[in-house]
Amino acid sequence: MKAIKIFLFVTFSMLAIFAYVETGTAEEQRKDVLYTCNCGPDCKCNSVSTKPGNCACGQPMKWGHVVKIEGNEALLCTCKEGCKCSGLDPKDPTKCACGSSVKRVSLKGTGIYFCNCGGSCMCNTVSDSPGKCKCGMELKKVD
Repeated sequence: MKAIKIFLFVTFSMLAIFAYVETGTAEEQRKDVLYTCNCGPDCKCNSVSTKPGNCACGQPMKWGHVVKIEGNEALLCTCKEGCKCSGLDPKDPTKCACGSSVKRVSLKGTGIYFCNCGGSCMCNTVSDSPGKCKCGMELKKVD
């Protein structure tokens, strides 16, 4: 009987630990994800957010992850949600490393804070609040 109790205790403890670890999803931990308007090139709403939702046009925003920041623009990988490709295709800078097209998004006036530790930053950190980038620099916002 004692062995059964120990077995059950260990089993439930392991389940509790796994449940705790799984509650913080990978998306919550990522600091390179932006959601943008996906209405097409004619749309000028420039909706950008660090959280999913609808753009100013009322359409669902599309997930993307930052592969580079150039000045006040974020270059986003447009592949499937969850992609973790790193950087641009060295042979074609209009595509990310996984081969999807890159979307340029202006961060000016969006309220998004971002790292720009040089003219061309590869830290790829974006946030909806002030703080520090993983490189140690203060995140900036362009109004």
